[in-house]
Amino acid sequence: MVVAQTEPSTSAPLSKKHEEEMGTTAPTADDDNALMIDTNDVSLPPSSAPSFGPVSAAAAAGPLKSETRRIAIPPHRMTQLKKDWFNMFGPLTELLGLQVRMNVQRKSVEIRGVGVLQKCADFVKAYALGFDVNDAIALLRLDDLYLDSFEIKDVKTLHGDHPPRAIGRIAGQDGKTKFTIENASRTSIILADTKIHVLGSFQNIEVARAAIVSLILGSSPGKVYAGLRTVSSRMRQRAL
Repeated sequence: MVVAQTEPSTSAPLSKKHEEEMGTTAPTADDDNALMIDTNDVSLPPSSAPSFGPVSAAAAAGPLKSETRRIAIPPHRMTQLKKDWFNMFGPLTELLGLQVRMNVQRKSVEIRGVGVLQKCADFVKAYALGFDVNDAIALLRLDDLYLDSFEIKDVKTLHGDHPPRAIGRIAGQDGKTKFTIENASRTSIILADTKIHVLGSFQNIEVARAAIVSLILGSSPGKVYAGLRTVSSRMRQRAL
């Protein structure tokens, strides 16, 4: 029986210095700390947003700059504007302290003043669209009134004789349907060709618009009346 004898290994373990020269030593904790990036020294790129300095006390306390607005008036409303001019002139000049003039050549109303120009412009625009002076003045007295305008084609595209029929369904016989929607939703409605203008609060405008959209889409007036009665009763209960 032959027994194989293994020769003893002649390779000796490498010294620490030799391992460092060969690069076979495992990284230590000191080496990890040396490889870590110091984020405190990293500089971020400058922001591209502009920086504004503080407003001086003299500029903040100084008078506001006067502005001018010009509101165009349709030709068919110029005659009525001349008749109602004194009723419109008083609230704008006496109550709000604005300078107002009617430019007949340019067919416009020019307003000059500070602060409430947008509200006054909405008042004149509402009158130019066809609203009565007393209804338009409510825009000056109340803060929660708005003016909403849309067209029939925004609801549904109609061709031929269908747009006039849709206007007829909204107006009703002798304006009955239009008056019913106005009384139930507490709004004021103007029908100008295929454009519809609604004046009222935000919630009331939504009620009136929903009824008008239903009529444009072909709903019967009786069905719309029933929906308006339900909505108006809920509005009365909320008001109590």
